[in-house]
Amino acid sequence: MTSEFAGGNTKHEESDSYGFYDRLKAQFPSQILADITEVCNLGCVHCPHPEFKKSEHYGARYLDPELNAKMVDEVKAHGQGLTQYIRYASNGEPLVHPQGYDMIEYAAINSGVYVTLTTNGTIMNERRTQRLLESKVHMIDVSIDAYSPDVYAGIRVGGDLDVTRTNVLKLISWIRESKSNTKVVVSFVEQSQNQHETADFESYWKDQGADYVVIRRLHSCSGAKTNLAEIKRHDNHKIERRPCLYPWERIVLNARGDLAFCPSDWVHGSFVSNYKETTILETWQGEFYQQLRNAHLTNRYQNHSFCGQCPDWESTRWPGSGRSYADMVEEFIEEAS
Repeated sequence: MTSEFAGGNTKHEESDSYGFYDRLKAQFPSQILADITEVCNLGCVHCPHPEFKKSEHYGARYLDPELNAKMVDEVKAHGQGLTQYIRYASNGEPLVHPQGYDMIEYAAINSGVYVTLTTNGTIMNERRTQRLLESKVHMIDVSIDAYSPDVYAGIRVGGDLDVTRTNVLKLISWIRESKSNTKVVVSFVEQSQNQHETADFESYWKDQGADYVVIRRLHSCSGAKTNLAEIKRHDNHKIERRPCLYPWERIVLNARGDLAFCPSDWVHGSFVSNYKETTILETWQGEFYQQLRNAHLTNRYQNHSFCGQCPDWESTRWPGSGRSYADMVEEFIEEAS
C-alpha cells in the first residue's frame, strides 16, 4: 500500500534540510499535473467538487487542447531526464473532456515521459476503454474507495460499484489479452465510512490482478473541506511546521489555462500565470516560485495566504521520508525500461 497523504517523522524530516534533491529538479518540474476539466459526473463526499460546482470559481471549463499540446511539447523539449511523469487528474473527471482521449494520446506518444491517468472509471465502457488503451497511456489509476455497493453509493455519490468494478475488471482482462504494458492501479481514500473495508478492498483487487492498490489518507483538499481542515490545524499545532513538498515537485496546468502550484486548489488560490503568456520552464525557474519556496523555507506566508491557511503540508512526503505515489510510479518506470 502507498499513500500520498500520510504523516510520520523520518530521518530526512528531522534534518530540516529541504530543497532540490533526488527526483526534485531545479531546472524543470518532476511532475506535471494536467487538470483538463472542471466537470465531474460524481459528487464524492470527501471531494470539494459538489461545493465547488455551486461557487463563483466554477465554470464547467475544458482545457484548450492546444495548451495541452504546448505543455507536452515543453516536456519533450525540456523535461527529458527531469520530468518523472505527466498526470491527468485533479478537479474533474478527465474522460468527460470531449478531446480527453486525444490529449492523453498526444502526451503518451510525444512527451518522452511516463503518462498516467486518474479516473473514477464510471464511463469506461468497452468502446471508451479500447480507445484509452489505444492511446498508449502508461498507467490508469481508478478511484473506487469502497468494497461493497452500499458503501460505494454513500461515498461516490451518483456512481454504481457494479458498473465501475465491471469496467475495471474488463480493463485488466483486455490488458492481459493484448499483452499491453499499461498498468492498472485502484485507489481507496480511507475515511470513517469505509475504513472497515480497507483490508477487503486491498485483498480483492490484488486477487483480480491490479498492479497496485493505493490506500490514501483523507486530507482537507488544501482547506476546502473546512471541518477536516480545522481538525488538522488543531493537530498540527503539536508539531513544528515544515515546507510543503509541492513547490519543489510539481506544477499544475488547470482547465482555465492557468499554471498553478497546488493540485488540490479549488478556489484558484495557487494561481501563478496564464499559460498562454509564458512557459513552464520560465515559470518554474522564475521569481514567483523562488519566493514561494522561500516562504515555505522560512515559514513566512504573509504574501502566500493560500499556503498559510493550508493544513495539509504535514501530509506531503519528501523523497526519502516514506513511501509516496511518486515511488510507485518510479517503480513502474524502471520496470518498463
